[in-house]
Amino acid sequence: MSGGKTVAVIGAGPVGLAAAAHVLERGMSPVVLEAGPEAAHAVRQWQHVQLFSPWEYNVDKAAARLLTPTGWNSPDPSAYPTGGELLDRYLMPLATRTPLREVIRTSSRVSAISRVGFDKVKTRGREQEPFEIRYQNGKGPEVLRADAVIDTSGTWFSPNPAGRNGLPAIGEPECAGHIAYGMPDLRSADRARYAGKTVAVLGAGHSAVGTLIDLAQLADEVPGTQAIWLLRGADPAKAFGGGRNDKLAARGQLGSAFAALVASGKIKVESEFGVTHLSESEGCLEIAAGAGARSVIVDELIVSTGFRPDFSFLSELRLRLDPAIEAPVALAPLIDPNEHSCGTVRPHGARELSHDEPGFYMAGMKSYGRAPTFLMMTGYEQVRSIAADLAGDKEAAARVELVLPETGVCTRGGVESTEAASGCCGGPAKQEPTACCAADETAKKAGASGCACS
Repeated sequence: MSGGKTVAVIGAGPVGLAAAAHVLERGMSPVVLEAGPEAAHAVRQWQHVQLFSPWEYNVDKAAARLLTPTGWNSPDPSAYPTGGELLDRYLMPLATRTPLREVIRTSSRVSAISRVGFDKVKTRGREQEPFEIRYQNGKGPEVLRADAVIDTSGTWFSPNPAGRNGLPAIGEPECAGHIAYGMPDLRSADRARYAGKTVAVLGAGHSAVGTLIDLAQLADEVPGTQAIWLLRGADPAKAFGGGRNDKLAARGQLGSAFAALVASGKIKVESEFGVTHLSESEGCLEIAAGAGARSVIVDELIVSTGFRPDFSFLSELRLRLDPAIEAPVALAPLIDPNEHSCGTVRPHGARELSHDEPGFYMAGMKSYGRAPTFLMMTGYEQVRSIAADLAGDKEAAARVELVLPETGVCTRGGVESTEAASGCCGGPAKQEPTACCAADETAKKAGASGCACS
């Protein structure tokens, strides 16, 4: 594609705004459709949360170049922002003080995308026609035509249910008044709801860990507050992370602090607890792991079991998705949680994110499908590559411009090791200091750029 082409970006979150910045820098015309009333609407839902990556990993380079002429003060790269600080010091200036303010359409929820004159079945001449994007903006249906589409709509508003089989637990919709999803603001906005209550948290990721830590702190301040951790797996230690071996120090500290709270007994642990049924019980919530099996009685349940993508408005596009992970087929093996949880997922771009619909890409959290451990910087690298590809710069699209920090703990094939501390999955390098594992070293000795131990 050459300059002057229109690129529709769905979602004005961190990755969507970065996509628009890269598209603009490449001489093309972005149009950003944001479902919320303001840019970064999803970030506002978790603005109380502190990120475990510092500013240096949360500011996109093209976005920074747009901000510099406005007199923007770049934050301390080593400081850790909250979601609110990310909004105030980066995302809102980017959305309101740069040329992006002219291309963002808020309160514009995309309802469907297709090709002009083509349904999903028709092939001949398909790639020559522009995309037709339909959206609602409160005034009625609107239509936008674009030469390419980058879907960065994320997954925040599509949380996974409590049921262990991917479906809502029996009774989950009827018990909605006792249930919250994601990460409630336990220290401020939602404090009154949980103070002095018995609260169960379901999940084993960073959201669950952070919520349980907040509950333990609330218990120190308000007598009667009790945190119960509902863990589907058998080993609580898997949620503790890499500790001091994690190159994202705040992430490692989070796991270490959580491990200490569990060891002290401040957080009650119910392992191998796969939720199947939810029901009201004398004004409380009964959570059962199998009909007639063990159960717990709580006041509130917080479901922190991750998120899943919404493909409902993409039904007329030819997507190429892994059937299990629901990520692009080339990316899925690199992030499959059944195989590994390595923090060093190989950087990837347009090639891995493409579909059978030329000109359409998913980026950001949505591109990971149902897999966890997405980092914002990964999304920035994705959209840099995509914008280069759309502009016809295939060399830049294929180039890797990102080195990811490691978790310190790596799981592959169900086996944990701490070898990732010295590189990444695949074991330590033998001699070559720039190699992250023995396989990578071998590749580099042969003159290749490396295998990334994937």
